[in-house]
Amino acid sequence: MASIREIKRRKISITSTQQITKAMKLVATAKLQRAKVEAEATRPYFHTIHKTISSILSQCIGVSHPFLEDREGEKNLYVIITSNRGLAGGYNSNVGKLVVNHKDIKSDAKIIAVGKRGADYLKKRDIKVISTHHEVLDKPKYAYALTIGQEILDLYLNNEVDNVYIAYTHFQSMLVQEAKLMKVIPVHKDEFDDKTDSTSVMSFEPSPEEVLAQILPKYLSSIIYGALKESVASEHGARMTAMDAATNNASDMIDKLSLQYNRARQSAITQEITEIVGGAEALQ
Repeated sequence: MASIREIKRRKISITSTQQITKAMKLVATAKLQRAKVEAEATRPYFHTIHKTISSILSQCIGVSHPFLEDREGEKNLYVIITSNRGLAGGYNSNVGKLVVNHKDIKSDAKIIAVGKRGADYLKKRDIKVISTHHEVLDKPKYAYALTIGQEILDLYLNNEVDNVYIAYTHFQSMLVQEAKLMKVIPVHKDEFDDKTDSTSVMSFEPSPEEVLAQILPKYLSSIIYGALKESVASEHGARMTAMDAATNNASDMIDKLSLQYNRARQSAITQEITEIVGGAEALQ
């Protein structure tokens, strides 16, 4: 059994750690409230863009556009959104595993990393990170999404990549976050299954292709922006849950150490009494 001094030292150390995890939980909870509101506010914009593209594609049979055409190549680009810090449970590793374990990933895959943890995770597995945007996570703005979107479009239109995926974490609730891998380019009509009014007639000026050329980049930017907001909210939710679990575990450890401390103290007192009684008897 450990000595009383060792048990006391360990108990003090765990108590100090518990105070830190409790403070981190409170900070994550406060940040989560703001991030949750912002994430939910981006969804109507995305749904509107999604519905608009669905309406166009449903009424433009045979429309041609580079973003709609499948390519024979297998050069994949992954935009991975994680966090800049750890202590968030499996939040970062879950997103990284989606990319590493993707059935279509090749040795020449390219990565645009938003978040230091995701970049480090993939670099250790020899997957090429071509650019990073870690500062975006401090306060996600639509302008950042436009910048990342334009970088993706340049790579795609220059035939440097054939398929584009986004790996992020979808925020469902304060306790539930789901890592997702979404293919964004090329755009497939099957992915737009909204029920639209087939009787309505739409006219496109100057042409459906020109309209799609304006709408599809905005669609890509809206996906990136929404994924950023969802991921930030998920990060705070995951960190809050992780720190809550760590705080509870610390409480359990402190209770066990308190029991060990009391037993060790009682054993020491009993030993002292035994020695005193034995010494008194020896003097008689």
